[in-house]
Amino acid sequence: MVKKEIGKATPGEAVGILAAQSLGEPGTQMILRTFHYAGAASEVPVGLPRMIEIVDAKKTPGKALTDIYFIGKYSKDEKKIREIAKMIEELMLSQISHINENFMKKMIMIKLDSKKAGAEGVSINEVKKMIKAAVGAEGDVKTQGEKVLVKAGKEPLKKLRKLTNRLKILHIRGVKGITKGVILKDKSGEYFMRAGGSNITDVFTFPNVDSKRCYTNDIMQIYDKLGAEAARNAIVKELNNVMTSQKIAVDIRHIRLMADAMTLNGDVTSVGRHGLSGQKPSVLARAAFEETIKHIINAAVRGEEDQLKGVTENILIGQTIPLGSGTVKLKMK
Repeated sequence: MVKKEIGKATPGEAVGILAAQSLGEPGTQMILRTFHYAGAASEVPVGLPRMIEIVDAKKTPGKALTDIYFIGKYSKDEKKIREIAKMIEELMLSQISHINENFMKKMIMIKLDSKKAGAEGVSINEVKKMIKAAVGAEGDVKTQGEKVLVKAGKEPLKKLRKLTNRLKILHIRGVKGITKGVILKDKSGEYFMRAGGSNITDVFTFPNVDSKRCYTNDIMQIYDKLGAEAARNAIVKELNNVMTSQKIAVDIRHIRLMADAMTLNGDVTSVGRHGLSGQKPSVLARAAFEETIKHIINAAVRGEEDQLKGVTENILIGQTIPLGSGTVKLKMK
């Protein structure tokens, strides 16, 4: 009797189909369960919406989050971490001022709030310099105490509105894209900052931040900064979190196989007609998925040839599929 090793797939086993079924079937459960979370306070997508974001390899998640950890001596000092977190959190001009437009006079009126600026540790004079630099040649800047007047001159009103919107999000301090930070305590008793948004490139360069332990749910940003292997690990972690949060037990190997397929070519590829399914070498396999006529016409124009090496194309023409016993081929003299 041959002893089979636990955890290893039999040669020729349809691991891809098993993984697709194991991940796809719970997706139907998540559709039903998503409605039960209608009144949830959390803004972070959970369940099926989050799963779709991951498998579609979206450039930015619906709600990006970043966990920022700090180096040893600071990680247990809550007061010090709150000070550092305040410096990391992005501060924009609209947060320390009131901005109004006067279309009749083609003017933008900015009233700086000295109390808010003082509480954030920002100098009013420095802010004025930043406003002048941001406006540049697009307008004439005049200052009157805490007021800053920006006259747009002969520029059309559309450009005035664009300038107003640009001034509202003018970066004053902190890391761009990192907002609404809260200080939390992990199981080991260490304090860390959980913030909205993601910009790990600039977070890593910030003093006292432990770059080895920082994490974001923005998979594409992980790929840009740390490469395909790190993105693959992030896909596994995020998909596993989705399943765990929905109390669905899926073997981690199915998730790993999918993450491997998505990062096989060295970049993050979506699962669908614009990704893995649309890039199959077989014409019939691509046509069987979506946009049948388009794939067949394009293949005819290019003179493509189907080698019939996959599962889908062999089922279509009624041949034995190259899985299980179908992987064995015998030749007779």
